Amino acid sequence: MKLSLRGNYALRALIVLAEHYGRGIVRIQTISEQQHIPKRFLEQILNDVKSGGFVESRRGIAGGYQLARPPEEITLADLIRYIEGALSPLPTEAEGAGRKGEERPDEVQLTLSGVMKEVRESILKILERITLADLCERVHTLRTAAAGTDYVI
Repeated sequence: MKLSLRGNYALRALIVLAEHYGRGIVRIQTISEQQHIPKRFLEQILNDVKSGGFVESRRGIAGGYQLARPPEEITLADLIRYIEGALSPLPTEAEGAGRKGEERPDEVQLTLSGVMKEVRESILKILERITLADLCERVHTLRTAAAGTDYVI
């Protein structure tokens, strides 16, 4: 499974919103500058995830975005499915992974399809377990560790 640039930006923006959860609206300019995301692209992304019920917005001078639900309730699986679509690492034989001209897949293809199904299920279990709150904790841990070094995150 590969995350698109749009998906990467969406997750980064939502982590910023999760870090500010309960502290009010975050300006789009703040997210754009902090995460180095082009503002116009970020506007499109946030409008899209707003349609999915993940964020709320406020217009005007004091406008911006905030999470629509607590970060503990938003899983990576929910977000990635919404942003990227289906979570499948490789096509299955039903999607054309078999050799052309074969009426049914052979044992090798069935074996590979079975392994890819296991991979997908493992990925799903991890993504369904990790929430935005978990990601915020990991970011905080890295920032804390980096504070004692010259490395900047």
